[in-house]
Amino acid sequence: MTATPATGTSEAETEAAAEAARFHTLLASFEGQPAATAGQGKDAVNEPMIRHWCEAMGDANPAYTGPDAIAPPTMLQAWTLGGLSGHGDRSSAYDELLALLDGAGCTSVVATDCEQEYLRPLRPGDAITFDAVIESVSPRKTTKLGTGHFVTTRMDVHANGEPAGTHRFRILKYAPAAKKPTAPGGATEPSRSTEPSRSTAQDKKKPAQRPRPVINRDNQGFWDGVRAHKLLIQRCTACATLRFPWLPGCNTCGSPDWDTVEASGAGTVFSYVVMHHPPFPAFDPPYAVALVELAEGVRMVSNITGVPYDKVRIGLPVHLEFLRVDEELELPVFRGSEA
Repeated sequence: MTATPATGTSEAETEAAAEAARFHTLLASFEGQPAATAGQGKDAVNEPMIRHWCEAMGDANPAYTGPDAIAPPTMLQAWTLGGLSGHGDRSSAYDELLALLDGAGCTSVVATDCEQEYLRPLRPGDAITFDAVIESVSPRKTTKLGTGHFVTTRMDVHANGEPAGTHRFRILKYAPAAKKPTAPGGATEPSRSTEPSRSTAQDKKKPAQRPRPVINRDNQGFWDGVRAHKLLIQRCTACATLRFPWLPGCNTCGSPDWDTVEASGAGTVFSYVVMHHPPFPAFDPPYAVALVELAEGVRMVSNITGVPYDKVRIGLPVHLEFLRVDEELELPVFRGSEA
């Protein structure tokens, strides 16, 4: 095996990277192609489904009952689902894309996240139609589950022909990571190599990185505030209810309109847990994670600094500070005082 002198990369690694790039180019050619066309919801928006949803979610918002009831906005996807019999309107392009991934060994799938945007309330009797498009296919990614590609589809939902909302759904199609062999008694067998690989050596040099927050259109403003050293709380402009974490609409009156107020930074520990096990990279157990009640009345989960983990108590006064985790990440945390 030969290696490129400048980088230490072997010819095999170079060829593998080139093949991965070629395969991603093929996958990316599906971007913009339809995933479903002229789909129709199997049922109109209806009160029984709304009632069942609210009962399952424990949501007693009065906006979802009575003669002027609307459907909970997060039910947007529910009206488009095909049930056990499925839909007959999925495009051949989407099936071809999944078949390519299957053929490359990416036979497993896991849903990773979704984003929804609401354009108008849905009401009982609304007839639902939808179109979906393959929005993006990521380059090859390696995760703890395995190596594969993230596929994002965007569905545009209409009610009685009017735009009602957008639903983005992201999956990871991946080849499962090989499990490490175990020795008798359940211990993981040590590597038989007497010399660490180049990637292993690099991993040892780099400190473990804290997980990155998922930033989307619904919480972008919060993280913009963090970068400016401000802790911003959403406030409904219709009923003045404060809410945290950030949501696309008010969970009290259902209004989508809001502005923000800046938290004073004062708070108390409402509840907490001390993490001992399992260990996570970039975290040094034991450490305290608390549910902090802000002076404004909302609560948020954060780390407690300034006091040992065994000194954290319910009712402990804390104050906001911003912790620089690394060059790219800064987080709001709360400092307590033993005094």
